[in-house]
Amino acid sequence: MTTPPKRPGFPVRLAPDAGTPSATKKIAGRAHPERATGLIDVKKPVKSIQTSGLGLDSKAVRARMVHKLAAQGISDAQVLAAMGHVERHRFVDTALVNQAYEDTSLPIGLGQTISKPNVVARMLELLLQGRPTRLGRVLEIGTGCGYQAAVLGQLASEVYSIERLRGLHDKARENLRTFRLANVHLLFGDGMVGYAKGAPYAAIIAAAGGEAIPSAWVEQLAVGGRLVAPMQIAGGAQALVVIDKTPQGVTQTVLEAVHFVPLKSGTS
Repeated sequence: MTTPPKRPGFPVRLAPDAGTPSATKKIAGRAHPERATGLIDVKKPVKSIQTSGLGLDSKAVRARMVHKLAAQGISDAQVLAAMGHVERHRFVDTALVNQAYEDTSLPIGLGQTISKPNVVARMLELLLQGRPTRLGRVLEIGTGCGYQAAVLGQLASEVYSIERLRGLHDKARENLRTFRLANVHLLFGDGMVGYAKGAPYAAIIAAAGGEAIPSAWVEQLAVGGRLVAPMQIAGGAQALVVIDKTPQGVTQTVLEAVHFVPLKSGTS
């Protein structure tokens, strides 16, 4: 069994990896306005902060959202439990909190959005592959406001989440500070090159879609691992793509149409 790489010091800023190949096989597919798109420990759960007058701290509010997700076809018990545990209203602007548990994407600043609950749950269900146990180490490309990272923290033993926009990285850090999730680490850097120091990953999930799946992601995926990401296809439309890495090679499956922000390189 391979000894996991030593965890880097905090915080971490990723440097471009000049040695990472940029070409990878282009994956065809097909078009939900989404984006669920640094290193900081984010430790023990703390008591919920009351949201005065809104009633959004109530478990019943999240239970209604979970009920809707189940009615929409989400069936994985771990995913439903995780979605019901994380308070989505803590990741959206105050003016939008009353829409936090609706099945809609919401702006989080810098031209980005928090993905609708159904899309988050769908991608996480695909990532789990129906396994009865938690995932191992997971890489998330595109932290955004930190919501999906918080949900992943309930489903995986360790989560590394990369964000290329400094403003969003800082926002996610503040959003997740309250939760103090010891297994969730935020990185500021270029998600296109992944995070080799944490590889190999049992799963990789991306919240932005490019014309091709970066080869660095596939290289950093463990044998037996799965990658779920949006992928741009003909005409600029996008589709969800699932990549499975087996001892025999890499297989890919194109699923339903989606709409995420475009995948970009570099930091800002």
